Amino acid sequence: MPVLQCHVCGAPVTIDEPIPRDAECGSCRNDLRCCRNCRHWDPRYTNECTETMAEPVEDKARRNFCEYFYFNRAPFVAAPRDKTRESEARAKLAGLFKDAPPAEKQDARSKLESLFKKTKPEDLAE
Repeated sequence: MPVLQCHVCGAPVTIDEPIPRDAECGSCRNDLRCCRNCRHWDPRYTNECTETMAEPVEDKARRNFCEYFYFNRAPFVAAPRDKTRESEARAKLAGLFKDAPPAEKQDARSKLESLFKKTKPEDLAE
């Protein structure tokens, strides 16, 4: 019998098939009968499902009523995180807000206030 594994943590699933709709992983408490654990789930497809007759499911990590669910037998592989791309994006974001001189910010503020400035009756008399 193949070892079934949770799509989130990789823990072995101790529940026999067919997997009930309300089944949860004993380790991380995430839903087991969900698209992410199905053999038809493939993020490269439009609906992220290779089964053409299946109805679209909004949240792929939550339990659903899909009739085509079949637990994936492939071994669990943790998704690699790209630290370099993340750090570059954070550096660019920080640069957007740190590099602007305070004078420009004040100038923009004064322009905004002058645009919506209320006129006093004595200012109109001049």
